[in-house]
Amino acid sequence: MVRSQGWYGGEGRDPFIHRAWMRRGVPDHAFDGRPQIAIANTASDLTPCNMHFNEVADYVKQGVWEAGGVPVNLPVVSLGETVVKPTAMLWRNMAAMAIEEMLRANPIDAVVLLGGCDKTIPALLMGAASVDLPAVVLPGGPMLNGYFRGERMGCGTGVWQLSEEVRAGTLPAAEFEASDKKMIRSKGHCNTMGTASTMGLLAEALGMTIPGVAGTPAADSRLLEAAHASGRLAVELATEDRRISQVITKESFHNAIVALAAIGGSTNAVVHLLAIAGRLGIDLTLEDFDRIGGKVPLLVNLQPAGRYLMEDLFRAGGFLAVLDQLVDLLDPLARTVTGKPLTEYLGGHGVWDRDVISPRSEPLQDDAGIAVLRGNLAPRGAIIKPAAATPELLVHTGRAVVFDSIEDAHARLDDPELDIDADSVLILRGCGPKGYPGMPEVANMPLPQKLLKQGVRDVVRICDGRMSGTAYGTVVLHVAPEAAAGGPLALVEDGDLILLDVPNRRLELLVDEAELANRRTAQRALDGFAQADRGWQKLYIDHVQGADTGADLDFLVGSSGSEVTRESH
Repeated sequence: MVRSQGWYGGEGRDPFIHRAWMRRGVPDHAFDGRPQIAIANTASDLTPCNMHFNEVADYVKQGVWEAGGVPVNLPVVSLGETVVKPTAMLWRNMAAMAIEEMLRANPIDAVVLLGGCDKTIPALLMGAASVDLPAVVLPGGPMLNGYFRGERMGCGTGVWQLSEEVRAGTLPAAEFEASDKKMIRSKGHCNTMGTASTMGLLAEALGMTIPGVAGTPAADSRLLEAAHASGRLAVELATEDRRISQVITKESFHNAIVALAAIGGSTNAVVHLLAIAGRLGIDLTLEDFDRIGGKVPLLVNLQPAGRYLMEDLFRAGGFLAVLDQLVDLLDPLARTVTGKPLTEYLGGHGVWDRDVISPRSEPLQDDAGIAVLRGNLAPRGAIIKPAAATPELLVHTGRAVVFDSIEDAHARLDDPELDIDADSVLILRGCGPKGYPGMPEVANMPLPQKLLKQGVRDVVRICDGRMSGTAYGTVVLHVAPEAAAGGPLALVEDGDLILLDVPNRRLELLVDEAELANRRTAQRALDGFAQADRGWQKLYIDHVQGADTGADLDFLVGSSGSEVTRESH
């Protein structure tokens, strides 16, 4: 008996109420034990990357009906990365919690998780994993290529590049303002290898999509074909009771980490994968990212680490063509939502543009995985994306220039009297999960104008926050413990020497231990930490964990199953 029959099956008042209120034109046989398939739909006009999802959901419905199921549209919390304040990351856990409770509370046998913008796929997977229903992810797809002055311009990455040129005085502000329609020219999420693209592809690496679907452009009619197929598959998943916990295993995360390195994916994937693993009770750590991904070659030439965009990756052969070249690094035990191992779908995928997807024999970089740093400045770890960094800065010692909040940085960064040079190390603190709150994407802080005018385009930056997956630079981020949780980052002072040694995975504050023991967090830093006395922000600050474990709420870690605990009515 499918789960929904606990609502609709049998006689009596309660089943009558459940059937009667859901009838409304639905045929009688809709309640005869057919699987009820929810479409967890993050469509919202305030999530611009997901604005096309209602059309996609219609095709999912057609597939569900065709396979003998009953589709139900379930709008869930949606987070628009570009418009939500103070940061969408503050609300990821809330969205996941709301999704979890709605899936558990309703007569649902399986769910199609329809997401795209940065936090929507992570939140959907976190919530669905906690309920452990049969589920399939349908990524909404990237937008088409943008162009500026005849060259490809990726959304996000183009913003960082062009805005710096305006500040440097090499690009007129009016031309920058007019570039937006050239950058954003179709439906879909960011077309760079930012967080949205990364998480769509990693959902496939985890086994949660129909193989070959992730990365299909939002404007491509093949996305609608995939939506229909996902609806059909959801009915099969419900009938066979093939749950998330049977698909996503420790082996699945192994494959996701390999894929993350090969595609040059977003550093944000680290915190999201850790959180998803935590919901399933899977022991995934920062060390796994370094151990598994550290020696994986970068094969995908996409912005921000390369030249091209997601439409080009799809044209060049797609994600499976990338994985084809790495099959020996993948775990053959990891299965997909189809019931077959991911590796069964590999072999024979052509690469049609070797400038976009490099052959493994000639990678863009040999060791492209996320590097995990430790030292007295990051006892619980910090990360850096070498593929997006300046090679000459990966081993560097420089004087600290400290900012106690993003507001402090905005106020002083362009001060002509700021004591800074190209060898300095910018420190930005108070931006972790508790400190901001929500861990904003500010770690790739802009460079001071005085350096830009000298031709400097990168310096070492260290922060307990995150950076956009579309960003680039020699940025150390996710420093743990964060400053607001008592981490050593709170003790750094202007002029302190900082050592960054990525090859040896070191991040050190070169200050005598005795002196550090006598230091206390500066009052100006304490004043910048988040304060909340009510609502979600208070709940978040009181219960959020560190970036090194996924920045989830402590009471949400661990799967709790799909069954409701009390009878209705």
